[in-house]
Amino acid sequence: MAEESKIHHLGWFLAGLGLGAVVGILYAPKSGRETREDIVTGAKQGTEYVRTKAQQAADQASALIDKGRDQVATIVDKSKEQVGQYVDRSREVVDRGRAQWEEFVERGKNLVAEQTNRVGAAVEAGREAYRSTTAPNTNETL
Repeated sequence: MAEESKIHHLGWFLAGLGLGAVVGILYAPKSGRETREDIVTGAKQGTEYVRTKAQQAADQASALIDKGRDQVATIVDKSKEQVGQYVDRSREVVDRGRAQWEEFVERGKNLVAEQTNRVGAAVEAGREAYRSTTAPNTNETL
């Protein structure tokens, strides 16, 4: 209902506008030829004005697009730089971790070798003690 009312009012507005234009032309202080020339001149000026404004708008849009492109390129470059820094940092951390693990492995190997030597010495000491207690005593028989 409200939609029909708006259309109804718009129709009356346009009818009044057309009627006003016709009355204005009929009661114009200039002759028909002068009025037509003024209308043509006004239309040409309006067309030129619209072209000028359209060109300005296109130029502004182009400038904004270029500016946006530059800003996006700057952001992408900064992002690439940051990602590169993060990759470098992560490589450093991995290398540091790898070096620590290699150190721990080497310590473990040394500890195992040391314990192996101690166990071997203890076994050898045990053998010697067994041999000395089980072997005939040469000092007693002499």
